[in-house]
This record gives sequence, structure tokens and C-alpha cells, in this order.
Amino acid sequence: MSGRGELPTPEGILLRRWRPPDAPAVLRAFSSPEMARQAGRPVTTTAEALEWIAESEGERAAGRAYGWAVVREGVPLGHVAVSAVNRVHGTGWVSYWTVEEARGRGVALGGVRALARWAFDDLGLHRLELGHRTNNPASCAVAVRAGFAPEGIERQKLRYGDLRYDVERHARLAADDVNDG
Repeated sequence: MSGRGELPTPEGILLRRWRPPDAPAVLRAFSSPEMARQAGRPVTTTAEALEWIAESEGERAAGRAYGWAVVREGVPLGHVAVSAVNRVHGTGWVSYWTVEEARGRGVALGGVRALARWAFDDLGLHRLELGHRTNNPASCAVAVRAGFAPEGIERQKLRYGDLRYDVERHARLAADDVNDG
């Protein structure tokens, strides 16, 4: 990571810390019904978007989670994060999302690949895990293409409203061959 808190990628995107001027991009992302459902809390006003950004920076300062805006041509198009960082075991949990218009354009894939390299190299983690609903094949494709091997199904792990969803867990190790690219 550069001293400016930015991480350029070979895919032509940039990972950088979220900033207050990004509040409109956060609002745009959470305006999607799917994102709003998964957010766990509303992000429907500029104040709530600014609070989301501040919480992301607070988690970073505490060393618990590291969220990045995924930016192409100066526009934040998504988010990648490693959270639940456990220094004792060298593990972390990866999550990602993109705005609707960025889906299928390599934004999530490039962001996850760069995040994994950074987590292994800069944070010194050994194992990264992630999970996606089994009814989300696009998220599965990102995980597999980013080098995260499927490990199994966690039955009814997530609940959104009254519905429960099975989750497929994936993991990637620092020693995996995919980490060279």
C-alpha cells in the first residue's frame, strides 16, 4: 500500500480509503433494494452515509476491519473489506459489493484480488474466508476467479427479514499458487 492509502491494481482500478465526499456513492449503492436488505441498517440519508464512512474508518483505526472504496476513473463503484481480523490465527473475513452499473465489469474481481494480496502482504494474514448466498452465482464466480476455493455449505446461516439463506464458504491461503497473479 502506498503512503497515500491507495492501492492501484493491474486491472485498472484503485482501492482507496472511503472519504466524506464519497457519501453520494454510498447512498447510490445502498439505494438498491438488495443492498438495503443486506445492510442491516438504513443508509438512506447523507448523514447515514457519512456515518457508514466514519464507522469504516473507525474499524480501520482499531485494527478490526479494513474497508476500501473500489474506484475506476475517480468514481467509487464498489467496496471490498477484510473484517473479523484475528491476529492470533492470522485470519480475516472478506466481503465485497458493487453498484448495479458496475456488475459484470471486473470491479469486484479486481478489488477482491487486490484486497487479498494486500491482506497477505501488508497485514500478514494466512487465511482469508468469505461466504455468499447459494442463490448468488455472480458472487460465487467472483470468489472462485479470485482464487477462493469452495469449502462447503453452511445451512440457513443468513437471515434477511423472514427468509433464511444457505451460504457457500470459500477460503484462500497465503501459500496458494493463485497469489502470484
